[in-house]
Amino acid sequence: MIPLVYVEESVRNHPRTESILARHPRASVVPIERYGSIFNHSQQNFRLQKQRPALILANKHGHFVQPAPDAYGVGGNHNWYFSHMLNCLYDCRYCFLQGMYRSAHYLVFVNFESFLDDIDSKIETGKQNWFFSGYDADSLALEPVTGFVANALPFFATRPDAWLELRTKSTQVRQLLEHDPLSNVVTAFSYTPEATWKATEHKVPSIEKRIQAMKKLAENGWIVALRFDPLIEQAGFNDAYSALFEQIFSQVPESMIHSATIGPLRMPKQFHRTMENLYPEESLFVSGLAQTNSMVSYPAEREREMIEWATDELEKHLPGNKIFPNLPS
Repeated sequence: MIPLVYVEESVRNHPRTESILARHPRASVVPIERYGSIFNHSQQNFRLQKQRPALILANKHGHFVQPAPDAYGVGGNHNWYFSHMLNCLYDCRYCFLQGMYRSAHYLVFVNFESFLDDIDSKIETGKQNWFFSGYDADSLALEPVTGFVANALPFFATRPDAWLELRTKSTQVRQLLEHDPLSNVVTAFSYTPEATWKATEHKVPSIEKRIQAMKKLAENGWIVALRFDPLIEQAGFNDAYSALFEQIFSQVPESMIHSATIGPLRMPKQFHRTMENLYPEESLFVSGLAQTNSMVSYPAEREREMIEWATDELEKHLPGNKIFPNLPS
């Protein structure tokens, strides 16, 4: 699966590095001094690398946990995000990562303990402190490689004031199913309708397979969540999303769903320009989007219509206090 592994010399003897390399005995291993020499190199072809990405194992220095954007939350008192990994197994055409990073290689920071120590320092007793994983990578897709969830669950099991969100489009839930359910760990599944999944979410498991993974977690006592952000414009938008909602809620009990978020497709204009250059034939980038100041999105009126309609439609399935529309001002 992974043909090439770059390893920072500082983590070559780290137990986690050795464990990962042992699971990929056929991969070529290349020592490097710092990951930036590979990941941040200017002369790279993201589209070409995406076909056969390498793995980079590195040590992160500082800035482990960051404040989440103002609109990024599901009712907690304090919201933070962290990225123990950069880049994603999947290839979603609308994903901002391909506009943000020069490289499509998977970058894993093996010093998980540094992230958990920083999380510990941010927890305020008696408050809901949310820590969001999955901002710069899918939280579960490469769990068989990274083992991050296996390390994080015992940590959060002893910290009831700290909530962990694992955001994913994956069906890799085995590690969760092998652990007793935790009331402060939420697995949040991202969805778009069938036509959008087929056209733009390359390598992502089918909607039904993700629902089955979600259902299995719920049946085993795990709290799950729904993420409909970004909403993607398409022909028959209302009917497509109505069918998607019905498909999910007919199989997953509402009582086990923590929340649903709804948000627009938005990205900095520079990211959009990079993505447009990577995929000039992609219809997503050639129609329907508008630029406002430094951001590219759907026209403001249509954006608001989409979010308001989706909110009303979700209220047929979920209580209003579980729905979090994100409409930036």
